[in-house]
Amino acid sequence: MTEKDALAKKVVDHMMNQDLFSQWLGIELLEIKEGYSKIRMTVRKEMVNGFAIVHGGIAFSLADSAFAFACNNRNNLSVALDTSINFTKSVQVGDTLIAEAIEVHNGRSTGLYHITLFNQKEERVAFFKGTCFRKGKTLIEP
Repeated sequence: MTEKDALAKKVVDHMMNQDLFSQWLGIELLEIKEGYSKIRMTVRKEMVNGFAIVHGGIAFSLADSAFAFACNNRNNLSVALDTSINFTKSVQVGDTLIAEAIEVHNGRSTGLYHITLFNQKEERVAFFKGTCFRKGKTLIEP
């Protein structure tokens, strides 16, 4: 593991310790590298809507957490500036979702990330795009 990736993991561990919503979602960290994150969660019955499919806000939230972990893990506080999601396949109770966030652009004041959500069958269920604004503050002491 590189020094930069070690810092990225330390920052995201700190974020997860403070992030009660991601904890409620049941998010597990699978892989953290500078500008990258891969996380997983299992859909529970209280996460579905009246059509017995996952509520769109749950899938969005998983992608948003992956986005946050990827764009903040250089220890530069970053907040969402613009986000969007496209759903391509429905998700059911018991499905396992994996969100993989890939950095497309790392600028001084903004960053662009593409996040893909997969189910346990490795089918793509959603595509999320996020732009962040870098505030120039640290999250943890280096």
